Amino acid sequence: MKKGKRYLKTLESFDKQTSYDINSAMENVINTATAKFDESIELHVRLGVDGRNADQQVRGVVVLPNGTGKTVRVLVIARGDKADEATKAGADIVGAEEIVAKINGGWLDFDVCITTPDMMGVVGRIARILGPKGLMPNPKSGTVTMDVAKAIKDVKAGKVEYRLDKANNIHVIIGKKSFGKDKLVENFNAVMDAIVKAKPAAAKGQYIKNVSLASSMGPGVKVAYTM
Repeated sequence: MKKGKRYLKTLESFDKQTSYDINSAMENVINTATAKFDESIELHVRLGVDGRNADQQVRGVVVLPNGTGKTVRVLVIARGDKADEATKAGADIVGAEEIVAKINGGWLDFDVCITTPDMMGVVGRIARILGPKGLMPNPKSGTVTMDVAKAIKDVKAGKVEYRLDKANNIHVIIGKKSFGKDKLVENFNAVMDAIVKAKPAAAKGQYIKNVSLASSMGPGVKVAYTM
């Protein structure tokens, strides 16, 4: 793919083959985020695991100290007292069967779906729609819970999920360029600490293989990271 002039210009400001300490790496990423909008900052981590094996899966959630910079629309599928609790806790949309029918009709105007365990049978009817889009509630990500108020609070505060892709990489947005270096580094450290703690017992050899950062429109910057 042919790279644009702006992208090629950013490559002149740092050495793409060098791994930088986190502070220098973050400065390089911020400096290369030259688009006219507030670019997201992305963390990419390659792990020394084999995700094809169930005992080497890496998945979890972490609340970023400084949030994500994104306004998150939260849908809660619940009934009765739990629906009332969700409304009071600040959920953007609350419903039950009528919401499931709406989603079946093609409506997907939300970013996170939270539900209670007793509603999973109902939510299961739309798993084929939610699953491919990464919206299916899951106990491991804290989105299937009886404590819907806490789940909503965590999501609104900047909870992000990390999980292996098919190539054994993890990709997480850790904030916006406008956060500045210090807040972005704090968010970076929070995610990396969580990934390190999630190391599977079955993982052998080097766990963290490669770490890099990039803005939405900018090139990747290698990070020198040691556990």
